[in-house]
Amino acid sequence: MAARKYTKADIVDALYEKTGMNRREISKLIDNFIGEIKTALVQRNIIELRGFGTFEVKVRKARPRARNPRTGQTISIRPHGIVTFRSGRELKQDVWVIDDDDTAAQE
Repeated sequence: MAARKYTKADIVDALYEKTGMNRREISKLIDNFIGEIKTALVQRNIIELRGFGTFEVKVRKARPRARNPRTGQTISIRPHGIVTFRSGRELKQDVWVIDDDDTAAQE
């Protein structure tokens, strides 16, 4: 069974339940937070959130002869940035203990 998506609206609702803040203010705060992360990444800064992880932009090399998998056409790809994420130690430890009962039941 696939994991359920957890959306921004779900986060807003959870923070509303925990803090009692106005949902509109929470949503605006989250939008501003994400905007700051995007701005910093575009400026090639490294975002480190202790205990959670690190976001960083890496540059992929140009490929003069790549293939479009849909059309089979040969195309040229310029160098471009990609966002990478490395999870922090605490997040790794918290996720490590997840037990997938659904997988065991299906086997």
